[in-house]
Amino acid sequence: MPVEFKNYIDGQWCNATNGKRFENRNPANWEEILGTFPDSDSEDIDRAVRSAAAAYDAWRLMPAPKRGEIIKRAGDLLVKYKEDIAREMTREMGKILLETRGDVQEGIDTAYYAATEGRRLFGHTAPSELPDKFNLSIRQPLGVAGVITPWNFPMAIPTWKIFPALVCGNTVVFKPAEDTPATAVRFVEILLEAGLPEKVIQLVNGYGSSAGMPLVEHPEVKLISFTGSTPVGKLISSVASKDLKRVSLELGGKNAQIVMPDADLELALDGVLWGAFGTAGQRCTATSRLILHEAIHDKFLPMLIKRAEKLRLGNGLEPATEVGPVINQKQFDRILSYLKTGKDEGAKLETGGERYTDGVCKNGFFIRPTIFSNVDPQMRIAKEEIFGPVLAVIKIKTLDEAIRALNNTKYGLSSSLYTRDVNAAFKAIRDIEAGITYINGPTIGAEAHMPFGGVKETGNGHREGGWPVFEFFTEIKTVFVDYSGKLQRAQIDNQ
Repeated sequence: MPVEFKNYIDGQWCNATNGKRFENRNPANWEEILGTFPDSDSEDIDRAVRSAAAAYDAWRLMPAPKRGEIIKRAGDLLVKYKEDIAREMTREMGKILLETRGDVQEGIDTAYYAATEGRRLFGHTAPSELPDKFNLSIRQPLGVAGVITPWNFPMAIPTWKIFPALVCGNTVVFKPAEDTPATAVRFVEILLEAGLPEKVIQLVNGYGSSAGMPLVEHPEVKLISFTGSTPVGKLISSVASKDLKRVSLELGGKNAQIVMPDADLELALDGVLWGAFGTAGQRCTATSRLILHEAIHDKFLPMLIKRAEKLRLGNGLEPATEVGPVINQKQFDRILSYLKTGKDEGAKLETGGERYTDGVCKNGFFIRPTIFSNVDPQMRIAKEEIFGPVLAVIKIKTLDEAIRALNNTKYGLSSSLYTRDVNAAFKAIRDIEAGITYINGPTIGAEAHMPFGGVKETGNGHREGGWPVFEFFTEIKTVFVDYSGKLQRAQIDNQ
């Protein structure tokens, strides 16, 4: 019998009130059931939110450095359990062990960074315009934070959100992706082992419509942090705005790498292979477009095809595997539909473009790394997020044309330029419409202490990571201390 996992609500591990469960399967071998999980609904969400709200006062009154110490211990436990978590994550969502280890490491880095920020929740002081008066601002938590996370980084992204939320003094109701609930359970277990007080964290498993939206709608939830698709993000924003909730959205991407004639072509080749086909292309920062200058296009494209065709597909637990499966049947079918779209639009299929079923891959959702050339910037495969191992190659004549092609999408998350020309690099940094720009590096690779997020329909202006995420999870209170002993009427007395 599969292992039966539970929610964590009101300080107890428990089933969904309705008794329903869903299966969690290995995308590399769909016959392998990793466990079953509560299929929760609004009743479970309500219990979780009310419990988190009741725990809020005691938690917010714990000094922030002490809250940081708990997160530091959670980071230590992530170090201790790193290999076990990584192996289970590979079974759960498919990406290779090298990448799941990196996923856990990102959580470790975030823990240590967030822990120190417990001593750095700075406000400001400023001189008053009136005598014998002191002005300052402080940062305070908001209350219950609803956190909704995706499946492609099932440890890293929850830590990006939950560690800062907790350090800032909020309590958290966590609704993970239904494709990666086991990693979420492990994460909550680690927080509890680290000494997080009961009820400060609540875990509610389930689907977006039955558990996610009730969390967004709940009147006692003060802020929502969501990573996922742009259509769902727009819906969350619309629903949350009815109660004026604070909302952070990290949404889709259609990222491009530009390669100019003066670039180190071998370095650029390594970058695009990793950016396009790492995690089977299932990253919001994945390189889904390659913009090549015409002077090197005919040289670079055959190099790329040759290397892509040598990438080894298989179970991510095997050391030789370089590309794992896509996450599930729905995503598999969606990617295949885009492969047909690319052909119908007139792009040239250079390699891939089909399911891969050799050997151990026969029971999984594997798609061969796919490259289209002769892609026009107006084609759907050049503008829409595919979220799979599919790369569209666009030929251009100038840097200005390359930047126009890169910007020709509703998304604006990550971008990359390979060049040795410092002037070209700074022009691209200025003119590319994206939240992130890499020079001589691929479009992927976040660092815990730097802001992460995008422009246009990639988000709503907030940032994960770095110092801005602590601003999202706190609100500013302005304080005036008047020790003059008399009524001072600000501008009225200051004319």
